[in-house]
Amino acid sequence: METQITLEEILTLGDIPENLHATFLRVANGLLHRAEYPREKVLGLLAQMLDNPKKYAYSKNKVTNLAKAVWDLHRTGQSIVLSEIGKDLLPPPEEFYVLESGEKQGVKSFDLRTGPLPYAVFGRSYIEDGALAQMQTAASLPISVAGALMPDAHQGYGLPIGGVLATTSNTVIPFAVGVDIACRMCLSVFEMPADFLKREPHLLKKTLAEHTKFGIGGETREKFDESVMDLPEWNATKVIKDLRDKAYRQLGTSGTGNHFVEWGVVEVLEEDELLGLPVGTYMALLSHSGSRGFGGNVANYYSKLAMQKTKLPKEAAHLAWLDLDTQEGQEYWIAMNLAGAYASANHHEIHAKIAHALHEKPLKMVENHHNFAWKETLVDGTEVIMHRKGATPAGVDDLGIIPGSMIHPGFVVRGKGKAEALSSASHGAGRVMSRTKALNSITRHDLNKALTEAGVQLIGGDLDEAPMVYKNIETVIEAQKDLVQVLAKFTPKIVRMADANRKEGRED
Repeated sequence: METQITLEEILTLGDIPENLHATFLRVANGLLHRAEYPREKVLGLLAQMLDNPKKYAYSKNKVTNLAKAVWDLHRTGQSIVLSEIGKDLLPPPEEFYVLESGEKQGVKSFDLRTGPLPYAVFGRSYIEDGALAQMQTAASLPISVAGALMPDAHQGYGLPIGGVLATTSNTVIPFAVGVDIACRMCLSVFEMPADFLKREPHLLKKTLAEHTKFGIGGETREKFDESVMDLPEWNATKVIKDLRDKAYRQLGTSGTGNHFVEWGVVEVLEEDELLGLPVGTYMALLSHSGSRGFGGNVANYYSKLAMQKTKLPKEAAHLAWLDLDTQEGQEYWIAMNLAGAYASANHHEIHAKIAHALHEKPLKMVENHHNFAWKETLVDGTEVIMHRKGATPAGVDDLGIIPGSMIHPGFVVRGKGKAEALSSASHGAGRVMSRTKALNSITRHDLNKALTEAGVQLIGGDLDEAPMVYKNIETVIEAQKDLVQVLAKFTPKIVRMADANRKEGRED
């Protein structure tokens, strides 16, 4: 017969109050000798009860009465915290989620690190507390390898907007990519005098009106180049195939919120072999949008799947990941990369139609994603998945665009590959005001006054995108001067956005 379970063994499970010591010993040794449970099974059962006393208190089992006593303590605020030894005795979770094939997969639960990984913050003094707290949580994930927070950061879902997170090489976090997968900037610089904007504003407004579509229901019939729809990946999974027709109809359109297509003036400040434009002033077209309904539906589907499969503490729930060595992880990776190609094609479609209408060809196009995940290698050789949610790739020789607002300038930048920033930069100025607060506090008069003073014409748009809701872009650029080199400055003049009655809140 096994020797008695001792009080010392019981106390390794957690900080059990003295008044329950005798009861725990009686129950444990009763299970050991009368029920003839192995020692490990007894301690494991007690650990499970301490982990979920309510479940055991309200069900008929061999520790019901003990569980009721523990649950009564819990309800008075005296919870017994399970020790690390106790946690090791817990069995794998018995929950399941179901793939479309009907195949059951076990759910895994994870704890956060006891302390976050160190990470760099750029422009900390004007980053809201909510974004800092979210980054702290992200850096505490067991799969996190490195992180950085850009100066335009503000609170989002899971990873803050402006957050950069490197995870282990076989894990991807859908919510750390974002809802609008592959949201993207694209700039076409034309060999047209900048004063064309003053001479032909009606023509330029007409090209925007005729060759752009915005909003949830925005679709186009005529396509300039639909070759992206011939990619074999459209047949890769049921989720993708079900969204293909919608994606085709929306090819060449823009979303809501902060998405725009605008005419402006680009001033090239210094010659750079990568940009390849002489110093001077040019007319340019700048657009901002992503993968439309296709990307949004992919994000929602796989974010929910990740949260079903990977259970995390409440504050980290939206940071659930998918393993890339699983079917669903590979499905998401294929869909995300397809959304990237589709988002790029969206911009090219818009730019090509407008350029064709003016009988012009761009001298140079600059473009970049800022809601995406890449397979990258850190400076120490570690292979990672790099999530940039509202952050611009800024590796050595990366060209990118960081916009301001509808009246404030944007900048063409060249990355410096700063290791502490994980070769990243901001994706814009960053919000200082929520959409709800903007709609409740900014008037149309305020917006019109700002537009008039800046000499900007706005087509569509709403108060939640007024320039007052954004940080000072010059300050944001200054905070990342070690991350990027400014090559050119873009000043908006004619701005097209979604009409006010077709807007919905956007995360980025």
